[in-house]
Amino acid sequence: MPRYLVVGNGKCLVNLDQHAFIRDIYFPYVGQLNHVGGYSCRLGVWVEGQFRWLDDAKWERTLGYVHESLVTEMIAYHPELQITLSMNDAVHQREPIYLKRVSITNHADHDREIRLFFHQDLAINETEVGDTAVYYPENHTVFHYKKDCYFMFNACSEQPITSDLLDPLGEELPPLEGIYEFTTGIKRFHQAEGTWRDAEDGHLMMNPIAQGSVDSTISIRTFSGARETSNHYYWFAAGKRLSEVKRLDQYVRDSHPGRLIDRVETYWRRWVNKKNPDFANLDPSLIRLYKQSLLMVRTQTDANGAIIAANDTDIMQFNRDHYSYMWPRDGALVAKAMSSAGYHGMIAPFFRFCESALSDEGYLQHKYNPDGTVGSSWHPYLHDGKPQLPIQEDETALVLHALWHDYTCHGDIELSQSLYQSLVRKGAKFLLHYQDDRLHLPLPSYDLWEERYGIFTFTASAVYGGLMAASRFASLFGDDVRAEHYLQGAERIKHGMLTHLWNEEQQSFARGLYRKDGHWVQDMTAESSIFGVYEFDVLPASDSRVVSTMQRLREKLSNKMSIGGIARYTQDYYFQRCQDIHTAPGNPWIICTLWLAAHEIAVANTLDELASPLETLRWVERYSLPGGVLSEQLDPYTGAPVSVAPLTWSHATYVDTVLKYVAKYKELEAL
Repeated sequence: MPRYLVVGNGKCLVNLDQHAFIRDIYFPYVGQLNHVGGYSCRLGVWVEGQFRWLDDAKWERTLGYVHESLVTEMIAYHPELQITLSMNDAVHQREPIYLKRVSITNHADHDREIRLFFHQDLAINETEVGDTAVYYPENHTVFHYKKDCYFMFNACSEQPITSDLLDPLGEELPPLEGIYEFTTGIKRFHQAEGTWRDAEDGHLMMNPIAQGSVDSTISIRTFSGARETSNHYYWFAAGKRLSEVKRLDQYVRDSHPGRLIDRVETYWRRWVNKKNPDFANLDPSLIRLYKQSLLMVRTQTDANGAIIAANDTDIMQFNRDHYSYMWPRDGALVAKAMSSAGYHGMIAPFFRFCESALSDEGYLQHKYNPDGTVGSSWHPYLHDGKPQLPIQEDETALVLHALWHDYTCHGDIELSQSLYQSLVRKGAKFLLHYQDDRLHLPLPSYDLWEERYGIFTFTASAVYGGLMAASRFASLFGDDVRAEHYLQGAERIKHGMLTHLWNEEQQSFARGLYRKDGHWVQDMTAESSIFGVYEFDVLPASDSRVVSTMQRLREKLSNKMSIGGIARYTQDYYFQRCQDIHTAPGNPWIICTLWLAAHEIAVANTLDELASPLETLRWVERYSLPGGVLSEQLDPYTGAPVSVAPLTWSHATYVDTVLKYVAKYKELEAL
């Protein structure tokens, strides 16, 4: 199930589903650890003896985000209960505090007692073993803990103003009434379902402690006048010690949770508008998705530099693993897009992360956990009985390419100088030596999709881009001998590509080379990643060989059904929905569709020629989820999201394509 709503601050990430249930809580890293793991932390309502959880089919919901902000906006109306819940979720812009505002509108023509129930289903440190849930009378909260991880939960209702007391800023704020009832208990063990079942009669058992596989539920109540609206709040604080979460809980009380949510909204609106481009003729909906994509990328980026691919844990149902890793390739391309958008400060830690992760030999591993340790992998150290490096070489090369791009955008020579010896020179040395001297191409490694072992056009293009970046850095710092050395290495790669990866008969670059009967043979499978030939400047986008290649890819990879879009490659098996490859060679991928649009932008000579890529941007917006979340793939029949959502790479590629579009529009408009 996609994560429809995502809020975070680089230290704490919270994902919600379409029912407003919390499904993932990541702390202290974005992507590590997940203390809910896809279970549902429920929200329910009791009104005059009737109880409904927010996943009840009778709720009529709309969901999204407050304009230009990382504060959610969900409205849920229940005709039988005659109430509307208007909800805002946020994570504090600095502290690991999650905040929720629930405004209840009583549509009945009489006064009613209404109770809200908030359910906590945690698996701290990603296991249900040894958790404790406990009521804490000192501040009338419930907290869960295990080892050095604490979560303190609280809730309150605003009551009518009856005093003349002013807050320190001179504003009159309604007093807050805290938790009404609470309970803790056992879940998913023997016959116990969890304390959420206890809530369904409108009362909680007030059990003060539970240990093992546990959950908890807290409630608040209000007496709502006829056709009146009242405000209610729920929050939790995360920390390593009880004293930490107590301090953060008190901070929320002292500051007022509603005011904190308003501050979060203001902060993110300022953040997302720090550097707006001239949006040319883009539709308002496309501009809105651009800004929402910037915010989505920010939520998936850890404060320590890891740019996480996705944090939708439902993917574990298919492979018992997830996307909560940093792939250096994905991270580099995301960083490049965010640098173009003006967010140098946000992505500078990414390059520091890669500097620390770089091996002694000068290459980056398959993927990394957010804390910098090496992630899981399926690339073996042995292939066809021979030792090999279990890497994707493009991941090392693209970090250097992205770093040079960031320097050209922002001119941070101090960052580049500090990384020159430890990252640039070390990585470039590896790229120079990890080559086939006969082919003048990179030695075999795994492709960007992590499926095949061989020599690939995308990888070779990335290595060319990485060596050119290293050469330019060397020139920048007066290291002329190395600059020439790296330049010559890049030119050898280019010569090898034009000699061995170009197919004259099909007027197209090959996907790559593979070994057959002791010889290297071209793989002519149509493959969207061949766009790297122009993206990393091996050849200009207007070169006839690039143009004919891109035309061939569009013909062979287009989804022929009404949904449209471009597949990764012919006969893509990953989450395959259609067996007829002539109709749908694979599911449409958002990044692949945008890659072809980017080429159309690059070769456009008139404003009219920008009509097609503009329609692609509209296509992406059309198939975004409510709130602007982009998935990895789409169902070729229905356009429904497939695989994870949000996918960071999808959002970053949309940002990158928008920037390319508006730059080209401005250029052509001036002619």
